[in-house]
Amino acid sequence: MNFDDELCLCFHVTKRKVVNYLRVEKPSRPGQLSDCFGAGTGCGWCRPFLVKLWEAAAAEGEQAPELPTAGEYAAERARYVRAGGGTPPPGATPVVAEPTDGGGALPQASSLDAPKETS
Repeated sequence: MNFDDELCLCFHVTKRKVVNYLRVEKPSRPGQLSDCFGAGTGCGWCRPFLVKLWEAAAAEGEQAPELPTAGEYAAERARYVRAGGGTPPPGATPVVAEPTDGGGALPQASSLDAPKETS
């Protein structure tokens, strides 16, 4: 994921905004990232990724976590939303169409299925 790709697809919050918020504001817990333009308060898909970025920032000097590409990220979020994981608010980035394998079967979701609850 590039810095200008959206990390929170519900509120159009880019990775750059989150990283800069972490650097400037130094939140003491992951839940405070919701103050960064509402990140993590929509469907919930981005919460585990926000936590990973917060943990890396809190560890100071730890290498930033690997995040999926923007396309992979959007596809995984679509699977999460379709599985009932959360409902994007009005104005959110639309859920991408699910590709098929040609036989009508949907692809299997990856290990990024559902986010964990955070405080």
